[in-house]
Amino acid sequence: MRIKLINPNTTQSMTDKIALAARAVAAQGTEILAVSPTGGPVSIEDHYDEAYAVPGLLGEVRIGETQACDAYVIACFGDPGLDAAREIARGPVLGIAEAAMHAASFVATGFSIVTTLTRTCVMARRLVDRYGFSTVCRGVHGTDLPVLALKDPASDAYALILAQCERALKQDGSGAIVLGCAGMADLCTRLSASLGVPVIDGVAAAVKFCEALVGLQL
Repeated sequence: MRIKLINPNTTQSMTDKIALAARAVAAQGTEILAVSPTGGPVSIEDHYDEAYAVPGLLGEVRIGETQACDAYVIACFGDPGLDAAREIARGPVLGIAEAAMHAASFVATGFSIVTTLTRTCVMARRLVDRYGFSTVCRGVHGTDLPVLALKDPASDAYALILAQCERALKQDGSGAIVLGCAGMADLCTRLSASLGVPVIDGVAAAVKFCEALVGLQL
């Protein structure tokens, strides 16, 4: 099985980090083809960035249709271009936000989303409503960390995200945390151990759901 993992921004170091998270959970025999478009935003932090990223993302899906790809993962929590990608792909296309919310609903009666910049919370809330999780998602919380700061050791990103997760669990009464950025994928296991609740990375969830859907011939 070949899953094409598309980071819609052009920052290769983030693509490499996301690829590691995907390969860590992929089943034996699943190939992860991780790519970034050649053009687009360096990070996705607002509606403009999302719109700017979509042409390059769709171009990668079209290329994937010539590469014998069985499924696709859009590795950005805004799930940009998801419906359009589904129109041109023969196999399943999953966005990491939708996948993470479904996974969280399987293991908790309520979940909280912890994301990067506070201004992106409105975008996440719209996805919560679109995907039908408004009664299950108990809160969306920003850390005011720019996306690219997640790879900067000087940003103290882990401590900031951990503190916001702790506040979210206490404030919302949630039983799980959804990480609202693909760039947080490498923090998932560490956060879960510290918090004592399931912490869901949408990249890993989407990969496993893709494997299941392809296995079911859907």
